[in-house]
Amino acid sequence: MGPRGPAAPAAAGAAAGWRWIYSFLRPHRAALAALIALSLAVAALALLQPWFTKLLLDDGLLARDFPRLVEVALLMFAAGVAATLLGGVNRYFYTRLSGRILFGIRESVFAHLQRLSPAFHLRHRSGDVLARLDGDVAEIQRFAVDSLFAGVSGVFGLLGTVGFMLWISPGLSLFALVLLPLEWLYLRHMRARVQQRVRTLRERSSDISSFLVETLPAIKYIQSVAASARETERLSALNRHYLDDLLRLQLTEFATSAVPANLSGALRAAVFIVGGHQVIEGALAPGALIAFSAYLGMAMGPVQSLLGVYMAVSRVRVNVERVALLQEATPDVEPAGTLRLDEAAAVEIRFEKICFRYPGEAQPVLREASACLQAGTKTGVRAASGSGKSTLVDLLLRHYDPEAGLIRVNGHDLRALDLAAWRRRVALVAQDIVLFRGSILDNIRYANPDASEARVQEVARLAQLDPLLARLPHGLDTAIGERGARLSGGERQRIAIARALLQDPLLIILDEATSAIDATAESAVIAEIDRLFPVTTRLVISHREAPLDNAGQMLTIEDGRLRRIEP
Repeated sequence: MGPRGPAAPAAAGAAAGWRWIYSFLRPHRAALAALIALSLAVAALALLQPWFTKLLLDDGLLARDFPRLVEVALLMFAAGVAATLLGGVNRYFYTRLSGRILFGIRESVFAHLQRLSPAFHLRHRSGDVLARLDGDVAEIQRFAVDSLFAGVSGVFGLLGTVGFMLWISPGLSLFALVLLPLEWLYLRHMRARVQQRVRTLRERSSDISSFLVETLPAIKYIQSVAASARETERLSALNRHYLDDLLRLQLTEFATSAVPANLSGALRAAVFIVGGHQVIEGALAPGALIAFSAYLGMAMGPVQSLLGVYMAVSRVRVNVERVALLQEATPDVEPAGTLRLDEAAAVEIRFEKICFRYPGEAQPVLREASACLQAGTKTGVRAASGSGKSTLVDLLLRHYDPEAGLIRVNGHDLRALDLAAWRRRVALVAQDIVLFRGSILDNIRYANPDASEARVQEVARLAQLDPLLARLPHGLDTAIGERGARLSGGERQRIAIARALLQDPLLIILDEATSAIDATAESAVIAEIDRLFPVTTRLVISHREAPLDNAGQMLTIEDGRLRRIEP
């Protein structure tokens, strides 16, 4: 089911949040250490450049020592080339590592989403989930990696530049360091405002994603009712709200960065005034002042990086809270069972006084529902819409567990079975067909990816797909578009039936599976399924008569109870 990382923390647990983030970095400790060492080497070479400038001026030009001038110039050039090469290597491996960490976090969250029941996905907008899985996870990864490098490089760079500054002029250095506490106090004041703006903007982004996920698949219907202009206006309104909040965030971030930047500018001007006076008085060499000014400018970079990490904590906390909503959601069923059924045995299924209500609903759908689907027989279910027919399917596939009662498979509690193994042997063909972008071959083979092409061609013939394949230029390799958009409803259902046939199922569930097929084809497909799987347990749910022909028993659902219909 894919990789699983540690669960995301509760929003209130800041310490747990950072532990969760950096748990994805631990497997890459060696690579991180190597990259940090490489970054520090690049930073060290950069730190030498102002010092070389000082030597050029004071020991070369002003001292009129040409050999010394050439020596320092060559050293400066060599250090620059080395820094460039090491920087390129560092960037390449940084990008590779950053991508691996991003994909690890995203795959972990996605794997968890696949374990959640349909109820979770019904309660949350698909676009909002997508925004959290994409944008918020990317922000978390960016913070996790960038903050680590920014923190380590910032501390090293700050210590290095301060060390050179103290070496050149202790007095000017102490004068310059007065700025740091002022910047920190100001940024601390601005953190809460930035955090609130970021949270609002992420919600606006989710609104736009949800709108697009909802409307793009429905373009054909929107056009058919002439609602295109109305939907465009809805998107325009969402965009306006997003832009308004984006501009508010930009103003807040501008105010957050502008004040420290101007404080830094004022400090450099003051340093030039004080240091220039010392040069004029002969207390400081001109090259030393230029080098000191360069180191002061370089020191602002690490200071801003460290303060940026401090501010980024506020931003990423919002992202962690949003992703935590996904990771904290618990599955309605726990796949704890390990029992596997005999591969060749037919299955008998018993519903024993099943009671079930959907989360958040007051009235139960099923009340002490009992019935037996005898092994190797065909059972039909015909009942009114909303009576609980599809609920039976959800319970059989363990999307939910009943509140009371048991479902037994060959005498075993369904919860004791290995869930993945059980689901692989249940073939479901529902009215709402799920198809994926790709070829017809890919879609038929989706539940059994190792099936041979010859076997796929056989089940395609049994599902009466031959006329469709004959008119398509690429046959089984024909791309069907997103969700099978290039196919008719009947063609989509035939592909789903072929896919079910390929599963070699222990249980076949047909839930209005032939509703989009004409009567003649419907009878032929149902007859073929009955012929091919005479000893496979079949549950057929339909409001039409043809699929229910030759059913060994007929059931209906009345007032939440399963009742047998006598012939």
